[in-house]
Amino acid sequence: MDKQQNSELVTRHPSLGEGLGRHCGIFVGSFNPFTIGHDSIVTRALPLFDRLVIGVVGDQVHKPDMPSAEERINAIRELYKNEPRIEVKPYYGLAVDFAKAEGAHFIVKGVRSVKDFEYEREQADINRQLAGIETILLYAEPHLSSISSSMIRELQHFGVDITPYLPKRK
Repeated sequence: MDKQQNSELVTRHPSLGEGLGRHCGIFVGSFNPFTIGHDSIVTRALPLFDRLVIGVVGDQVHKPDMPSAEERINAIRELYKNEPRIEVKPYYGLAVDFAKAEGAHFIVKGVRSVKDFEYEREQADINRQLAGIETILLYAEPHLSSISSSMIRELQHFGVDITPYLPKRK
């Protein structure tokens, strides 16, 4: 399949409706911190969409010690300030509700392991049932598959330089 055929296939996807083009996807998470693994997913997902919205969890119910949503949003916006197709916004509640509010038909998720896959498969089923929102799974690049925000926070706690795990502005 050549690039044009692939583009036509994407634009004719039934969940997009008529004349909506490649449309919008969302990529959501707490991003505490936003890692080179997250950046890899964004970079690889971007060609699939006209617009990619990075949704940053706005409440801190599960992680009360994390930086504020505003701090995390500003850090991610700075990374992509030269990419007009990327927007960074807070979100609260369910990812499918955020997707609907943004006019997105797709949720992008990164998968590092079988454990991640099983969790994301279940989430994808629920998202499809609740709102007809499809999930696109992008597998972690092998050299990034062991990187997680929690691992980076632990390294930072013990005084390890975490800059190799954080993305640089494009």
